Amino acid sequence: MSRLDELRHVAGLIGIQMRHVDALGVWHEPSEDTLAALIGAFGLPADPKQAADRLAAERAEAPFGLSPVQIVVQEATDAAVSLRLPSGSNSVEWHCRFEDGTEASGRSDAAALRLPPSLPLGYHKLAVQAGGVAAEIELIVAPPSCHLPEALQPGRRNWGLTTQLYGLRSARDWGIGDFTDLAWLARAAGRLGAATVGINPLHALFAAEPRHFSPYSPSSRIWLNALYIDVTAVPGFVKDSAVRALAAQADIEAARASELVDYQAVAGLKRPVLEALFRQFQSRRDDDRLRMEFREFQLARGAALADFAVFEALHEHFTAQGMPFSWHSWPVAMRGPRAAEVADFARAQADRVDFFQWLQWEADRQLGVAAKAGQAAGLALGLYRDLAVGVDPHGADAWADQALIAPGAAIGAPPDPLSRAGQNWGLAPINPLQLRRRAFAPLVAALRANMRHAGILRIDHVMGLQRLYCIPTGMPATAGAYVSYPFDDILHLVALESRRQSCAIIGEDLGTVPDGFRERMRAANALSYRVFVFERRGDATFALPTEYPPLAAASAATHDLATLKGFWLGHDIEWRRRLGIYPDEAAATTEAAERRRDRHLLLEALAAEGLLPRERFGEFLIDDTPAYMPELGEAIHVFLARSRARLVLVQLEDAIGEGEQANLPGTSDSHPNWQRRLASRIEEIVAGSAMTRLAGWVGEARRQAASDTTSE
Repeated sequence: MSRLDELRHVAGLIGIQMRHVDALGVWHEPSEDTLAALIGAFGLPADPKQAADRLAAERAEAPFGLSPVQIVVQEATDAAVSLRLPSGSNSVEWHCRFEDGTEASGRSDAAALRLPPSLPLGYHKLAVQAGGVAAEIELIVAPPSCHLPEALQPGRRNWGLTTQLYGLRSARDWGIGDFTDLAWLARAAGRLGAATVGINPLHALFAAEPRHFSPYSPSSRIWLNALYIDVTAVPGFVKDSAVRALAAQADIEAARASELVDYQAVAGLKRPVLEALFRQFQSRRDDDRLRMEFREFQLARGAALADFAVFEALHEHFTAQGMPFSWHSWPVAMRGPRAAEVADFARAQADRVDFFQWLQWEADRQLGVAAKAGQAAGLALGLYRDLAVGVDPHGADAWADQALIAPGAAIGAPPDPLSRAGQNWGLAPINPLQLRRRAFAPLVAALRANMRHAGILRIDHVMGLQRLYCIPTGMPATAGAYVSYPFDDILHLVALESRRQSCAIIGEDLGTVPDGFRERMRAANALSYRVFVFERRGDATFALPTEYPPLAAASAATHDLATLKGFWLGHDIEWRRRLGIYPDEAAATTEAAERRRDRHLLLEALAAEGLLPRERFGEFLIDDTPAYMPELGEAIHVFLARSRARLVLVQLEDAIGEGEQANLPGTSDSHPNWQRRLASRIEEIVAGSAMTRLAGWVGEARRQAASDTTSE
């Protein structure tokens, strides 16, 4: 057997796929170097024979051949755990300790341990004993499908607003949207008849380096971005003039007036005030209500919160010394959370560590207030949060749990029409071997954290539950390979946490979707994510409203796409031309021609629905030159609102006719990604006649769609 064949054998054992097709229809097979690098990234020896031997030894040494976790579906009538019986044994004794403290025991006379029917949902401990051998594993009992609230049940048609939280502008902001702005928007959206307010990921970024601000490249997916704290809503601010004086009013007004979010300036305004408020907080009596709530928060979050806070303190410490951004450049003794030197640092900097934990508590408190404000105002689905596909390898999650992260690879995407060289997103993939060894606990923690204070969770690049495109460090994006994950097990965990947190699931299933994936997600009651500009028939015409799938969230655009105005006017094409993103001029010319075609097709689709008379086409295409008017955006939203999709999402940017998108994929510093602020204040937007009119039309179209009994 050749070395390549040996590598392929090992790769198959750990889920590295041997063949994939990109969006251009080109088939790829990973090279010998790619396979060797990915196998090494997942913690196995470089020699394929040694790697295979290690995997075989791990399986052989596992008592009864059991993996650390067994996931069964609650409604299964024949749930069983396969066992490898010790020599000379023909039966096993088992004992299950359920999450609620109750227990059950029994004996099985076969190698397949038949479990009792109707096991309770949850995380239990299953102990097995036979022939002097004993083992205990985690037994997870999951539902077959996710939580589906009344507002998303068959026959229901609701709508919601989405926005980039950082981009909200208000009369009282400090240069960035915050949790008080979110509460205000949630109340206003409820009054307008919306069922939810969707926001970008709230993940923690890097407090010591605020210029690292992509919400989809977080330091941690568990904790919150403290820049979203409204400092004026922190207890003690209003009554303390000295604290209020720490931020000059002129500086606040300058940040408030800025066209873009200046993250460094915002951090410079907020940090001194937050530090002063924390010192004030420390002076409270031990029996003070807020002090006790903070202590309960610390105890409940335990070591995970402590590790995050220590990382923040260390990152701040070394950044102040001018060290490189990544913890990989710290002194060796500081590169892991369990080192004695790290414990010494944490003790010496206990107040600083407490400060970063206090920030998390205050952020969580304010987010909870915003969620309750929306619920009180009638948001039937509450807040809609977003979970990024991975974490920055230089951040807190990667530092605190290094065994979980594959250090020699990055998540990305294979070539497509606009990125013929593929994409490397720079995010650290989870090691699939470690994920199962850890009984999926890190994934469960991320799900729980992001379902908190939410009624819907959007999972970004949801195909990552089944496979991720992984690129070895130092190799081009075209040299990657897909790595499989235990999709059925993970989907059952998503369903379990969805039920427990009463949080619906939207899977962002755009791009290259594996065969059967959408069907499996639909069976699990997870909503598909459908974007107007992508919903086409085979001849490129726009899908009719009746052709949208019911179990879906439909939107006119997303943060990675042009706004409706930008799409119509071709701003995205202009940006890509200007920045040289197209692989060649032919690609640019082709997309410009397709956009001209799409404008005509869009008008025809709206006319077919009676939303735009054909005699008005000339107002929007003057000698084939596009002219955008609000009526076009309104017609598109009503078109979507007539669809069978149970949830329709309206971007605030589209509601007010913004021309520029939040993020332009394939760019970093050359385009102001994740910095754009709304042109108008949210108070003016939601009270304005345009928003009121749009909400009325969308709401009426949703009611009419719900009355169509043939729509499901």
